[in-house]
This record gives sequence, structure tokens and C-alpha cells, in this order.
Amino acid sequence: MRDDCGICDPGGDRRPRTTTHLIGELPPRRSRERRFDRHYYVTCRRSPAVIRGVTAGIDGSPGSGVVAEWAALESLLRGVPLCLVHVHEGPRPAAADAVDAGAVRHQAEEFLADTARTVRRNHPSLRVSTRLLLGRAATALTGAAAGTGLLVLGSRGLSGTMGFLLGSVARETVSSTQTPVVLVRVTGQPAAPRQSAPDVPTRDVIVGLDIHHDCASLLDFGFAEAARRGDRLVALHGWSIWPVVRDAGALVAAQRDMGSDVARRLTRILAPWREKFPSVDVAELTPIGSAAHLLVHASDRADLVVVGRRVHPAAHGGRIGLVTHAVIQHSAVPVAVVAHH
Repeated sequence: MRDDCGICDPGGDRRPRTTTHLIGELPPRRSRERRFDRHYYVTCRRSPAVIRGVTAGIDGSPGSGVVAEWAALESLLRGVPLCLVHVHEGPRPAAADAVDAGAVRHQAEEFLADTARTVRRNHPSLRVSTRLLLGRAATALTGAAAGTGLLVLGSRGLSGTMGFLLGSVARETVSSTQTPVVLVRVTGQPAAPRQSAPDVPTRDVIVGLDIHHDCASLLDFGFAEAARRGDRLVALHGWSIWPVVRDAGALVAAQRDMGSDVARRLTRILAPWREKFPSVDVAELTPIGSAAHLLVHASDRADLVVVGRRVHPAAHGGRIGLVTHAVIQHSAVPVAVVAHH
């Protein structure tokens, strides 16, 4: 057992609790290490809460390289390791006799190794590890991301349109994990995380808020992302009036009579995070209109859109929500989904 594994935050919790960390493909027979699934782990006495690496789920499709690259850049911004995860579900029972399971597994291992080599070549300073897991993809990805800071997945772009086609694995994973998930478009060039520079125009991190519910986890995530990038944070709350009075005159009157109260409430909600992140430029928007439509429209000059997913402990399975689902489907930039109660 090691007192300092080299991964834990030196300023983190020093209480004598133990945790096991994946540290990559190390040489065999190294002392005080255990081998699981062709990967090496080390045990130390630090708290697992200080390990907040980035996990990227890659499925072997041509777009996996885009997902891995976005996750690598995000890992560099955060200063944490990257773990590339591929889930092998195995052949269906009816096809088991016709498929060489060993050959399929070897192919998956080669794919993971090739992707990791590419990431290491592009980013030599980044610590990259790989994990090949067996089982249902959504369940395995949810487990792999537990305790990490971020899970990155891919979604196909709809042919000829702007938006996402959210696959069943991504949908189930997003609706079941409590780890923040970023969905990255795998067609075209996604808006990659980047360090701000004088010659790079500042873009936005858009955070969609419902001021009538707890927004703490969304604001924590959004402000931290804006601070890393040097981006402006746009806090957006869309609201509406009753359909029976929704005409031009009623909208003008509602904006005049109610709009200021909505704006003041948003300002009060944002005050603690403005104080916590004084370097982040913040814009507050409280227009009348569909929240999903407003978020998609605002994403035109954004690096990232952050939306929430309410956790319902009593419900069977998870739900994404209509606004979040619409933003995922139509946003042209990566979308972060943050679970909250």
C-alpha cells in the first residue's frame, strides 16, 4: 500500500482511508499492484473523492476518434487522467457458435490500444489508460464513470440536418448515471475544449436553468467549465404565460410586469457563483419563450451547452426530460447533461 500514488491531489484528504486507482498499462510484476482485466491498479491511503478523471466511452465506430480527442482536450483542461472505455457485449446466443469470441475480444483490445496510441501521440503529457469491459454497454459505462468527474459519449449527427441522433446506449447511460455526461457530435468538427488566447474570440458556455428548482449542480459545472476555457457564462431561463392570454399585448404586459421579478430571482441565484468565480464574465438572459428553442438558438456561438436531468428516486429507470432531450437532438455543439435532485 502506498501513502501517495502520484494520482491523488497532494492537497486532498489525508485521512487513512484506502482506494484503488486505475493507473494504466504498466509493466507486470510491479510491487504492491494488482492486475485486473489486463490493466494495473495501485492502492493508496487517499480519499477517492479527489480522483476526478475523465472517462470516454468509445464504441469502435469511425466517430470514436472525435470522442476520444474531445475527452483528451477536456482532461488536459482539468489536469486529470483520461480513461478510454470500450464495452464488449459479446455475441448473441444464437450467433455464439458462428463467432470466435477470442478474435472479437482481441479486435476490441487492438482498437482500444490504437485509439490510446493516437491520443498519446497527440498529447504526450496526458496520462491515458484503457479498459475493456464485458456486459451491457449502458450498465458498464455507468459503473466505469462512477466516482469520476465526467463521462464523454458520442452521438451521430442527423444526415443533412443539425442535431444529434441519440442512440439507445447513450440514452440509457445518460438517464441512469449521476456523473455529468457530455454528448459530442461525431460528424464534422465538434467545438473542442480549448485554452483561451488573445487572438481567439471568447465563446459561451450556455447553462439552461429552471429558477423554480435547485440549480446548484448545473451552476457548479457550468461556471467551472467557463473558467477553464476563459469563456463567458450565459445563464438562460426561458419562461412563458398561460396559453389563454398568449397574444401580443399579453406578452408585452407580462414582460413589463413579471419580467423584472424573474430577472431579479435569477440574479439572486447566480450571486454565490459570481463570488466563487470572479474571473468569469456572466450574462443573464430571461426571455419569454420555449426553453429548448432558446437554448438551441443561443448555442450558435457556444463551446458547450449545459442542461439538467432531474433524478427521480422513486421512478423505475431514469428520464431525460423534454427540454434536455430537445437540446440534445438539435444543438450543434457538445451538450453536458448534469443530474440534479
